[in-house]
Amino acid sequence: MKNIVASVGLVAIGASGIQSASGQALMAADASKPWSVSATLRGFYDDNVATIPNTATVPDGSHRDSFGFEVSPAAALAWSMDQTTITLGALYSFKYYENKPIGSTGHDEHTFTFNAGLTHAFNEQISLRVSDAFVIGQEPDLLRAGNTFATFQRVSGDNIRNYGMIGLDAQLTPEVGLGVGYDNAFYDYKDRGPGVNGLIVQPSTAGALNRIENRAHIEVNYLVLPETKALIGYQYTDINYNADELISGTFFDPSTGAIVLDPNGNPTLFNPTYSKQRNSRQHTGYLGAEQTFSPQLKGSIRAGASYTEYPNDNTVNSTWTPYVNASLRYHYTELSYVEGGISYDRNATDVVGGGGANGVTVDAQSFVAYASVNHAFTPHLIGSLLGQFQNSHYHGGTYGGEDEQYYLVGLNLAYRFNQYFSTEVGYNYDRLASASSINRTFDRNRIYIGVTASY
Repeated sequence: MKNIVASVGLVAIGASGIQSASGQALMAADASKPWSVSATLRGFYDDNVATIPNTATVPDGSHRDSFGFEVSPAAALAWSMDQTTITLGALYSFKYYENKPIGSTGHDEHTFTFNAGLTHAFNEQISLRVSDAFVIGQEPDLLRAGNTFATFQRVSGDNIRNYGMIGLDAQLTPEVGLGVGYDNAFYDYKDRGPGVNGLIVQPSTAGALNRIENRAHIEVNYLVLPETKALIGYQYTDINYNADELISGTFFDPSTGAIVLDPNGNPTLFNPTYSKQRNSRQHTGYLGAEQTFSPQLKGSIRAGASYTEYPNDNTVNSTWTPYVNASLRYHYTELSYVEGGISYDRNATDVVGGGGANGVTVDAQSFVAYASVNHAFTPHLIGSLLGQFQNSHYHGGTYGGEDEQYYLVGLNLAYRFNQYFSTEVGYNYDRLASASSINRTFDRNRIYIGVTASY
């Protein structure tokens, strides 16, 4: 089943999203009408609902695993006119867990996804693209706005991610084209307020990850051959952490290990660090190409370098990082295709690793590789296999120089009896291999079976 998450980077599907939403929900409506509605009922088993580290002790009366069920109604609209196309999609998911997930206030969980898009051609040379993707959810791949994960953990609560973009494309001459655009990503986690682990400040998810990301780009393309475009581009990124929370510090003197009391008898906080210290600005320049090898096979690559500076943190230096974004897609039959890609860039992370004079972890350099296969065994029986690997190398703070690897795999088999009714079965596997100093390695297995009615 296809993921309806609005992942606007290279990855369009993720193993978590496969289980969490109907594959027909935000796809284009049936060609015979501009709208469609659907409802999915699914049963599932999750052996690590809260993505608890393998070495962690589960509190008495709690469980790592749970059976449950999910109900997901959805609606989609695709409206086309001579020069304008409008798409809308909404999906609501209600999940019930037999065993209440650790960190949740109840047995139920609510997810909402809304997508909107508009394209308009002013004439043959100039076109406009506008879109927005809004999510309230808990799973990490629902709460990303690209192909890179900032957190690998499931986070309970009504967490919000919104991604909006606007782009203008102009064909200046038969050979030369210009693209300009702006996008904004907004993240608001509900896990607020720092805690204390021993005598060390423990940041909340909100303190570590609530932020606004603004990006603007300009790209010039040149038609080298009928099937080949050469590209040159520049992108500016500004990341502003806005939780205004304490994310690091110790209630003892790191140089002596002694607890120092203030005049009121309270422990003194050393090296306090707040969310905004992780703010960054990034300048990226790249060259690239888009190639149509055949009507079925297309690919693109953008490669260059990024220069990142941290205006609020004098413990880390501005740095250069390679930048890569490449993808390939082969559509070998009407319903079957293979796609894959890689990327390398800096990204936000929930790893903070502070507490000393060396500051905090400000971000990560992440390499991502993904691939997916969608194969129609028959017009009614469709299977899919997807996988993603991410290596995150952390920058700054106690965990600077450490790495974590994340793996996800998703398998799905769907059978469509007719245009109104289908059934599916699937399996998802997630694994985080964490450095021993970070110590949060976990495995997660999920299986599900469901039915969908659509009209």
